[in-house]
Amino acid sequence: MIFGIRIFGAKNKDEKVKKNPYSLLQKSLIKKTMKLTLGFSPCPNDTFIFDALIHHKIDTEGLDFEVFYDDVETLNQKAFRGELDVTKLSYHAFAYVADKYVLLDSGSALGYGVGPMLICKGNEDELHAQLASSNPQLKIGIPGKYTTANFLLSYAFPNATNKVELVFSDIENAVLEGRVDVGLIIHENRFTYQDKGLKKILDLGDYWEKQTGCAIPLGGIVANRNLPVDVQHKLNRVLRKSVEFAFANPKSGLDFIRSHAQEMSEEVMYKHIDLYVNKYSVDLGEEGRKAINLLFDTALKNNTIPQIKEELFLTSLTH
Repeated sequence: MIFGIRIFGAKNKDEKVKKNPYSLLQKSLIKKTMKLTLGFSPCPNDTFIFDALIHHKIDTEGLDFEVFYDDVETLNQKAFRGELDVTKLSYHAFAYVADKYVLLDSGSALGYGVGPMLICKGNEDELHAQLASSNPQLKIGIPGKYTTANFLLSYAFPNATNKVELVFSDIENAVLEGRVDVGLIIHENRFTYQDKGLKKILDLGDYWEKQTGCAIPLGGIVANRNLPVDVQHKLNRVLRKSVEFAFANPKSGLDFIRSHAQEMSEEVMYKHIDLYVNKYSVDLGEEGRKAINLLFDTALKNNTIPQIKEELFLTSLTH
């Protein structure tokens, strides 16, 4: 993080106040600034919610950002190393870095019908039966070891351990080319796999919802615990304002979103946004926190995450 001073409309320092009626106004516009490193994915849901923040379409309360665009597993790995001040990461990965980062109330991707999916090229029923067997040998392409998608795969099929880590955008092609037998897809691929002749074996989000009755927590925004607590809360405020601005002005960031969306059509872009950006993105609320706690409690019982000692959620700032 970098501290500095931003001065708007500064005049000659020798000019006296009485000759410059705007001096007091100019002094009031002198703001102490803090530059923070920020990581999020180039996916439409992230660019949608962060557009107003990084382009100063809202009051960022003196915060400025150096932005890094990475796929979610790369962001997870950066979080393990504590590289960024603020970052998007998988909830599965968050369990491993709760000592380094605290979860913000805004910016999360939770919901119903938003989960990762297992897809294939062959007979989906036969492959489902093999996955559910005691010793499945199927090779599964996953978007990262520490993604929430991989946690859900282990939750549904604990014996399915023959996994190959791939960049999420390559998984469909890996299935089509026979490099893997089954693909675990996330993000916009849930809108495109059928167009490529691929079939759904199981919607893991739907499976989680039926088992628990809770929304599925996919990813959240965390702040480095080394940041001052008041800065953590400032981040929470400005991120919420950014999400609210995006909801109020959904086309405002269209060019920015499209510039990171590769070959995605505008229709698919906004389907993606509608799916992953919702009330939990504005504020987790009690319901969102309950879902996250349940995810971690379940993972602890299955011995898939370490014991967490820290408070997960950003607590109220005491003045």
